[in-house]
Amino acid sequence: MVLVKRLVLDVLKPHQPSALEFCTRLAEIGDDYAVSLSVIEVDQDTETIEVSIEGYDLDFDAIQAVITKMSSSLHSVDVVEVQNDNAAVHG
Repeated sequence: MVLVKRLVLDVLKPHQPSALEFCTRLAEIGDDYAVSLSVIEVDQDTETIEVSIEGYDLDFDAIQAVITKMSSSLHSVDVVEVQNDNAAVHG
């Protein structure tokens, strides 16, 4: 089984929700999700942000759904880290 351990996403979001609320909602998806956010650019109506999410097995579809629910759009997936965890299944 291959597990998604880390994602770095380029996202365009409105000014609301705040960066804190945005990260909190993403972290609530998984019990062990750690989320960090950097603002890359700000204009009159939106912010371009880089979001880093780490956890044991990230649920990309759930992450993307929450981003969309916050009126934001995923521009790109800039970094992906995965791990083959077959040893844990067979061990």
